[in-house]
Amino acid sequence: MTEPGERRRGTTSTATRERAVRGARDAAQRAADALSELIRHRLEGVSAVCRSEGDGWIVNVDVLEVARIPDTTSLLATYEVELDPAGDLLQYRRIARYRRGAQDQ
Repeated sequence: MTEPGERRRGTTSTATRERAVRGARDAAQRAADALSELIRHRLEGVSAVCRSEGDGWIVNVDVLEVARIPDTTSLLATYEVELDPAGDLLQYRRIARYRRGAQDQ
């Protein structure tokens, strides 16, 4: 028997189950939402989603950092966002910065 307020082993609370990431689409949405709250740049999209070693998620989010005219000269950046299995932000970092009109290298 467990003490009051103590969880039994092997059980998962309803709140944890409801918050758990339900796939790549959910991970992408949560990463984009978390990043936009922190950096205040307009999101352009998600360019990659994959599982991390710790059963969490790594998501690459593209954002508009500096808008310019013409639009092809605007500066964009790709941020790598790491989420834990529940979808909470662990860390993020900018991994690339480029002009919209630049070709991939």
